[in-house]
Amino acid sequence: MKLLALDAATDWCSVALWYEGEVLEQEARAERGHGDQLLAMVDALLAKSSLALGGLDAMAFGRGPGAFTGLRLAASVTQGLAYAANLSVIPVSDLRALAERALSGTAEGTRALVCHDARMGEVYWAGFICVDGHAVADTVEAVARPEAMLANAQAWLDSRAGAVAGVGTGFAVFPALAPIAARLAPLLPEARPRATEIAVLAAHDGLQAAVAPELAWPVYVRNEVAVAAAAVVASTGRPS
Repeated sequence: MKLLALDAATDWCSVALWYEGEVLEQEARAERGHGDQLLAMVDALLAKSSLALGGLDAMAFGRGPGAFTGLRLAASVTQGLAYAANLSVIPVSDLRALAERALSGTAEGTRALVCHDARMGEVYWAGFICVDGHAVADTVEAVARPEAMLANAQAWLDSRAGAVAGVGTGFAVFPALAPIAARLAPLLPEARPRATEIAVLAAHDGLQAAVAPELAWPVYVRNEVAVAAAAVVASTGRPS
């Protein structure tokens, strides 16, 4: 498979090219007008690999949760390029991309707790588990104040034995999370979503996870009131 992945969910933006199992990536701190940055990185990676946009099998993007403006930008750039090249789009959760960083190469059933700074005194969080070598959601994705997250995250940690990794900037930003951070190993508090993991996950999910460009929209967890009200642990709805 050959696919191009974009992400702009944080104050960094990145583009990655998955080409038959190899990944090339470019990333940079997001500047004003970073739509131009994304397009420049797309051009650079395609030129480096001697590929044309129309020669790809699909595109992918970080669909959130994350910064509102960045998510809209990544979606709109992806949609525009996909329309132009008649490609379908594979949306990938940015929290899942973070979990992939922590779970890559781990044993089946290893878990990761993702907690990322959502600004406004809140965190985005979710639990993930390694299935067939990749991160799969083990809870719903939620936004909550750190203190409100603790009880649900503790319940998820206690739901089964074994080490759990931690990943995301929320652990570094909010001292209230220290009790739960102490239970996590390894802990990656500086990690942010990247197009590299989005490309890896999109390639793993395959074209069956793709949608038409007009259906490739960001996911704003903050707008999902039922989820934001409480981080409800899901009943492990893993794909068969």
